[in-house]
Amino acid sequence: MSPAMAVATLGGVGRIGPAPGTWGSLVVLPAALLGAPACLALAAAVALAGWWAVAALTAATEDPGWIVVDEAAGMLLALAALPAAAGWLGIGLAFLLFRAFDILKPWPVSWADGLAGATGVMLDDILAGAMAGAVLIALAVLAPGVM
Repeated sequence: MSPAMAVATLGGVGRIGPAPGTWGSLVVLPAALLGAPACLALAAAVALAGWWAVAALTAATEDPGWIVVDEAAGMLLALAALPAAAGWLGIGLAFLLFRAFDILKPWPVSWADGLAGATGVMLDDILAGAMAGAVLIALAVLAPGVM
């Protein structure tokens, strides 16, 4: 497996079916235990590595299902928004929100999904992660202690 393929598929996770995007999101959930700053740093690193890998592998407009590094980057961004005291309930909520935004693709996720190449493949999931994170932050402010 080439380095670009290893990054794009998260070491082969993207070849797991059904729903490889869900598997790509699940595989990074333990990173939440490292805390928000680590999740944010990992999200940035994974996004950059993912953009490189996707650009090396495809110039496609659509995201092939086996590319899951984009889900990992977006999920890590959502996890970075969790309050320090968030437990497994908060992690589960982050997962559900991210997957909902990723699958339903509300604007601006749908806009980014239409962009060509690596930018479109990566950016829609990064925006889905940012939107999930915004909901988590709002929930933490409006209903502290819920997570």
